[in-house]
Amino acid sequence: MTIPEERYAFIFDMDGVLTDNMRFHARSWVELFRDHGLEGLDPDRYLVETAGMKGLDVLRYFLDPDISREDGERLTELKDFLYRVSSRGHIKPMPGLHPFLKKAGLAGIRLGVGTGSGAKNTTYVLDLLEASHYFHAVVGSHQVREGKPAPDIFLKAAELLGVEPSRCIVFEDALPGVEAAMRAGMSCVGVTTTNGPDAFAPCRNVIEVIDDFLHVDPLALLERLQESRTAIL
Repeated sequence: MTIPEERYAFIFDMDGVLTDNMRFHARSWVELFRDHGLEGLDPDRYLVETAGMKGLDVLRYFLDPDISREDGERLTELKDFLYRVSSRGHIKPMPGLHPFLKKAGLAGIRLGVGTGSGAKNTTYVLDLLEASHYFHAVVGSHQVREGKPAPDIFLKAAELLGVEPSRCIVFEDALPGVEAAMRAGMSCVGVTTTNGPDAFAPCRNVIEVIDDFLHVDPLALLERLQESRTAIL
């Protein structure tokens, strides 16, 4: 297998990709919404429709489209506190994650994180995963104007990594994140922690669907990227 000597990057969503933790986010949102009069929200609906989005956007989607930025930040911080309390002790690396990151790094692939989480949650998760040292850039929702499905997070990560968007592969579990990658001009690997394989089928930028990182070859993914780029030209 021959990969051109160009700079490439892998950009990972964090929640649901580096670790299988999205159920804790969903339960925390459900508890918060219940306290504010929204009963019966299905956690799966949150996961499918708004997972990966900024907290303010989630609140405006489900609770109140006119909620102020100040109230949104306050409620998001409360939800994040509930999430950290409920998930502590359960945050584990996805199977095969560390060997995959190590192999990709040794191959010269630039590695970054592009997450809808804020600063506290990002530090919390990456520290528990003992994964921070693998990444050349980490971009959270607090560093961009628009969250997913806007492309801002992934474009910022690519800029910091010094890699053209067309040479980036995004790893995503959530459909808003897949859309964000597409709008950024990036190919995507779907991770089946939040959505099953069928959910990724209509997504034109998804080049591979994986359950975990155990049997994933970084260079094989670059070959798939090259094939997909050639098909578009």
